[in-house]
Amino acid sequence: MPAQQINHPLPSGFQLDRYRIERQLSLGGFSIVYLAFDDDGTPVAIKEYLPNSLALRSEGQIIPAISEEHQAAFRHGMKCFFEEGRALAHLSHPNVVRVLNFFRANETVYMVMQYERGRTLQEHVQKHRGEIREIFVRNVFTRLLNGLREVHTQKLLHLDIKPSNIYLRTDGNPVLLDFGAARQALGASGHSLKPMYTPGFASPEQYKSPFKMGPWTDIYSVGASIYACLSGASPQAADKRVEKDQLVPATKRFADKYSGQLLEIIDWCMVLDFQERPMSVFQLQKALAERHQLVRRQPSWFDNLGQGLRSLIGK
Repeated sequence: MPAQQINHPLPSGFQLDRYRIERQLSLGGFSIVYLAFDDDGTPVAIKEYLPNSLALRSEGQIIPAISEEHQAAFRHGMKCFFEEGRALAHLSHPNVVRVLNFFRANETVYMVMQYERGRTLQEHVQKHRGEIREIFVRNVFTRLLNGLREVHTQKLLHLDIKPSNIYLRTDGNPVLLDFGAARQALGASGHSLKPMYTPGFASPEQYKSPFKMGPWTDIYSVGASIYACLSGASPQAADKRVEKDQLVPATKRFADKYSGQLLEIIDWCMVLDFQERPMSVFQLQKALAERHQLVRRQPSWFDNLGQGLRSLIGK
């Protein structure tokens, strides 16, 4: 099957289990996400496992066509997707997408998630390109790391953190969306498929050394996401950096706009050798918190006045 085929979404009004499909929200190489409503009229987001390199659903069809040569890979990916949904269903954190249900239908698997209103961090950055303030970056990623820490506590990895997978609710609170662990498992399953990661945000080990992946893998993506917020574009892909690193360090590129401490943290997260990165979210949070403490201790004009008077009188 051609790798670039496009799958058609389920039609509007289609009854899927106890949910009515309203419309397609997004279409990717791995899945289709729909806006739907349950029996009570509550909006939900439903992600359908449908990798376009393995399955094809033509217009007017419901059950996708899967060739015999792709059956094993499709079933393996479906199992990974289902297990990921089951694991996420036990995870409840305000900064991680809430999985409400998961089920099999139409010879594939569906994950039902809480529907969030707002926009992605990528959309926000594009709208405010060149105007992203440090306080905004710190607020978003400090809260996001709380969610990622809970993910790692549950022995899960996200493996696809990027601005388009970070959703900003209308109140500004970030939500981590669209886990890529199942995609990564499918790409590394030995079924001769292209690995499924996002260039610019995926760590070096996601390309060639998946056995080395750990919390530090997601931390690389966090650093790359912050870098992208400041630059307005994806950083150089890690596999290209390994060949010839042309990424200008954040400490050099953004030295005139952001604090050196924040920029050092970004560069630390994006070190190519995973052993040189923060080993845990807690370690990264601690580094960010140190800056917040410094900000809170910055002297006021009254403190400065007192300091000036003390220096005048020699005390």
